Amino acid sequence: MQSDWLLDPDVTFLNHGSFGACPRPVFETYQRWQLELERQPVEFMGRRFHGLMNDARQKLANYLNTDADELVFVPNATVGVNLVARSLQLKQDDVIVLTDHEYGAVHKTWQFIANKTGAQLCIKKLPLPLTDPQQVVDALFDDLPERTAVIAISHITSPSALILPVTEVCQRARERGILTVIDGAHVPGQMPLDLAQVGADFYTGNCHKWLCAPKGSAFLHARSEHHAILDPLVVSWGWGWPDTTFVNTNQWQGTRDVAAYLSVPAAIDYQQAHDWPTVRARCHDLAIDTMHRICQLRGLPAIASDDFFAQMIVAPLPPIDPEAFKTRLYDDYRIEAPTTQLGLTHDGPHYLRVSFQAYNTQANADRLLSALEAMLYN
Repeated sequence: MQSDWLLDPDVTFLNHGSFGACPRPVFETYQRWQLELERQPVEFMGRRFHGLMNDARQKLANYLNTDADELVFVPNATVGVNLVARSLQLKQDDVIVLTDHEYGAVHKTWQFIANKTGAQLCIKKLPLPLTDPQQVVDALFDDLPERTAVIAISHITSPSALILPVTEVCQRARERGILTVIDGAHVPGQMPLDLAQVGADFYTGNCHKWLCAPKGSAFLHARSEHHAILDPLVVSWGWGWPDTTFVNTNQWQGTRDVAAYLSVPAAIDYQQAHDWPTVRARCHDLAIDTMHRICQLRGLPAIASDDFFAQMIVAPLPPIDPEAFKTRLYDDYRIEAPTTQLGLTHDGPHYLRVSFQAYNTQANADRLLSALEAMLYN
């Protein structure tokens, strides 16, 4: 499938996790929608908009095993988290629980809300190495503050690529009357996602990452009992009518390019046509093998057992200057892969995060290992 991708062939691209990449057939669908809008803007926005958006939402809802009326499109998962966080009526000394592996922008969002409301952040440290999902559950719920109102965690963490047991977390939180907000930015397309099974109060995920839709396509899912408390980030014509719903409050927000949203069905169809379970399995195997090879270079341990990872892994690095390391990896070897640090203080060891997608091959992994061997020993 390499010919289907628009990526620069001179770069070994091992960073699908940051912004994704869109295959040519899906990107062409995206451009067709943009052209259709420009040919007759009034027809498109004034007469067809809601029907087109509803059809795209229904396709996505079927893919996620949920009700389309509980789903809205948003530009990215951070926007989805913001919509929820700014709507919750948190009070002084309510507690928001996060792990120390959350995405930086999401951590900032909850800190902003805490500053505005007087709520408190409680950062739970994940015990490493992880070998059993129960370690995550115990870390979250042991010594849980009495006034915990929200547990907001990732399904797959951004800095560490770890799959967290969100279904168990959501079930235990619901038993205690605690709301759950799940950041699934890296999940759709990288692993099967059944929202009915997960059972989160709120779940947001990107379509433009591992589902390979165009940039700026994501979703927010909210259980129907919470729709009344959710305020739109942008108030427009969909708000304030007698029949106002979660969908129409957030779907129409003035003139905007919705081509990325309308292309999500094409991304779903593309992956279904190319036997994506087999693609995911191949990429997972390549990722795990690469992780162990990097660990062996300097005898450093992995942060978790293999089943905590999907198509994206992190591997430990010896002490490095991260900016100089990334610059040399790209400038000298034309390899695109980011370094990360775990924990919110950014004062710990560095890790290399490596993503494998359908366009990656064993030769890409070998090229990375050759570069690392030269960089870490010379």
